[in-house]
Amino acid sequence: MNDEDLKGEVTRGARALVVYPHMRGNRGSGELDPDARLEEAKGLALAIGLEIADALIIPIREPRAGTLFGEGQIENISIACTLNEAELVVVDGSLSAIQQRNLEEKLKRKVIDRTGLILEIFGERAATAEGRLQVELAHLDYQAGRLVRSWTHLERQRGGFGFLGGPGETQIEADRRMIRDRMSRIRRELEQVRRTRGLHRDRREKAPWPVVALVGYTNAGKSTLFNHLTGADVMAQDLLFATLDPTMRAVRLPGVEKAILSDTVGFISDLPTQLVAAFRATLEEVTAADVILHVRDIANPDTEAQKRQVLAVLADLGVLPGEGDDIDEEEGAEPGIPIVEVWNKWDLLSEEQADALRDVIAHRSEETIIPLSAVTGEGCDTLLDVVGHGLNADARVYSFVLPAADGQRLAFLHARGEVLREEAAGEDENGPLMRIEVRLAERELGRFRAL
Repeated sequence: MNDEDLKGEVTRGARALVVYPHMRGNRGSGELDPDARLEEAKGLALAIGLEIADALIIPIREPRAGTLFGEGQIENISIACTLNEAELVVVDGSLSAIQQRNLEEKLKRKVIDRTGLILEIFGERAATAEGRLQVELAHLDYQAGRLVRSWTHLERQRGGFGFLGGPGETQIEADRRMIRDRMSRIRRELEQVRRTRGLHRDRREKAPWPVVALVGYTNAGKSTLFNHLTGADVMAQDLLFATLDPTMRAVRLPGVEKAILSDTVGFISDLPTQLVAAFRATLEEVTAADVILHVRDIANPDTEAQKRQVLAVLADLGVLPGEGDDIDEEEGAEPGIPIVEVWNKWDLLSEEQADALRDVIAHRSEETIIPLSAVTGEGCDTLLDVVGHGLNADARVYSFVLPAADGQRLAFLHARGEVLREEAAGEDENGPLMRIEVRLAERELGRFRAL
């Protein structure tokens, strides 16, 4: 296989060997079990349409600077590729440009790391213009540091023009400049997206509907729950990153005429920093939410590790303070956003598992935890009740005397609050008056006074 073959993009249907380099004695409390991590890597490969030829866990005591793996391990990977007729090696970890190049030279096969694989998935799934811009920016950022690879086309030089003749810039320098220029243009376009999204948020705040954001580990069932609660038809499959672009729909809640439910991209362990940065504009919807629903796959053995990964990303976005960190209000963080844990896929549990988890919920009374099944609908009504009451937790009873002809404010009180009593209150020089007692949340009171 020559250099031009290795440079090609990942081909759907290609046979891939998935390798997870397990750093011995380096497992943190938030990391998945090695077997679970390997299964997740296989899921990522399947999500991009690869055929899994085989999957290996390779323990690493001391990572090699040039290849990550030792010579004997590389030989074993090469033998596994030959035996399984694998055309591609997926390394479920982060590879430097040098490591990737050296492995490709030794294995004579294309090598892709975890970041590259996730970027491939996002590039295929992005459906909106904004999503495609974000993915392209992340791709360019990833590729910018990988132009050290010694492909022959990068070694040619372009001469200057006219009196500026001479060696000129090398192709690799020209490529870097083109990447920088394109990244600058995309960032300007995304900044416009950010401003537009901010205007939309301002309009929503004035209009007055609370926002409920769904977050969670990829494949936790967010889109299935979103579809059940809103009647939408967002793509929902047993597939990592089945949906990418955020979707917003109206949903009715007890005591709230209308709320906006937002379905966001799923999180994952070791989410590439390029993607966190590129999708910050999209995920800002989470920072503007009134309530966050953290959807968890409670039937997954690694659900606790997945929870820690989600909270780490939320902290990185500024929604939550990081462990031991102070809250930086200048970053726009809203640490006061209430989080409701939604323990999804309850229908997949055995009776013994369900009983054990009910005991856990009973002992964690300080947290709001709702067990449910987005597939069967069990527990969904309870979730809506809890969210609705939570949004109205600060509601108080107010008494207003308004002109009977003031249809706008009377309609607002009926739509946004719970009207307890309404009666005639005499007249003034402008006509009949109405006294109305209504239970209003604090945010609705502010909006009413702004009318």
